[in-house]
Amino acid sequence: MPQLIGPDFIGIQVADLDAACAFYTDVVGLTVAPFAPPGAVVFDCKPIPFAVRTPVVDLDAVPILGHGIALWFGCDDADALHEHLSAKGVTIALPPKDGPFGRYFAFQDPFGYTITAHAVQKAG
Repeated sequence: MPQLIGPDFIGIQVADLDAACAFYTDVVGLTVAPFAPPGAVVFDCKPIPFAVRTPVVDLDAVPILGHGIALWFGCDDADALHEHLSAKGVTIALPPKDGPFGRYFAFQDPFGYTITAHAVQKAG
């Protein structure tokens, strides 16, 4: 039987592509990948690429973007990233705490998506 393998690409729709690119590069620290289709910005994230793109639906038709979806990004230091984003004025949805996948916290991007960042354990 054919089956899904697992997540291979993550994209969110945003009303302002330039503002999204600036937020995710200048504030969050992601790097833009060398190629992206028209109407999108792809970031060089490992192991799964992440992108922002122009909307294909009416984003104003829902009160909360991404409601019911959990977007978790690995990071090298959850506490340091929390401090960095807080200093940049980013809304913190959940302060840092320990969880089943290590230290984590959640922030909101300028478009209303909640992103959870968790410290990835380094292979040793």
